[in-house]
Amino acid sequence: MVLKHPYVTEKAMMALEKENKLQFLVDKGATKRSIKREIEKTFEQEVTGISTVMTMRGEKKAIISFANEKAAEEILSRLGIM
Repeated sequence: MVLKHPYVTEKAMMALEKENKLQFLVDKGATKRSIKREIEKTFEQEVTGISTVMTMRGEKKAIISFANEKAAEEILSRLGIM
């Protein structure tokens, strides 16, 4: 499994509200293509862009943008976070 869990911080919630972006911690070996495939398959939402960053703790974080402007909120509500 490529996705581990959503990364929810105050900064991540601001990106969700302003830019319709979600953040997930992912497997270190995950590629942008594999992350996109899994997000689209699991949540049935079209992904328009992915950025990946290594955190200070050595974890890989993916910042995901969606075509549908309400997709990020819908995904978090499905997961029971919002």
